[in-house]
Amino acid sequence: MARLDVIANKTYSPKKEEVLNQRKWYLIDAEGQTLGRLASNIARILRGKHKPIFSPHVDCGDFVVVINAEKIKVTGKKEEKKLYFSHSGYPGGEKFESLKDLLKRKPEWVLWHAVKLMLPKNRLARRIIRKLKIYAGPNHPHQAQKPEPIPEELLLK
Repeated sequence: MARLDVIANKTYSPKKEEVLNQRKWYLIDAEGQTLGRLASNIARILRGKHKPIFSPHVDCGDFVVVINAEKIKVTGKKEEKKLYFSHSGYPGGEKFESLKDLLKRKPEWVLWHAVKLMLPKNRLARRIIRKLKIYAGPNHPHQAQKPEPIPEELLLK
């Protein structure tokens, strides 16, 4: 009779050291892309869900560099109707800003905020969001890391 502990398969759990050696840098051009779809693709890559070694409790995602964030588009009337809320902490200190105004003032923040809301709300997500680098124009300072254009098979349609 065979022993069960010898036959049974073990569940693989990636270690932090193993994951650090497999990190890549991807470059995404945001020109003409829709905000929500782009944000969900970025969140998926940052989290590492595209990898076979994905584990929800380990940061196994890749770095993402986004250029041309100022050229993101949205569908419908979201530019005028979508409002972002902030509060100073003082009575009557609430501020509302439309997406159109915010895209002119801080285009990087709009995409960063969309991606951040798609990550889990925990310490791991705060570590994951630091791997996202967003730039309004076509230039970025990460040439030394040699970011490669993102393959089409990694993007959700």
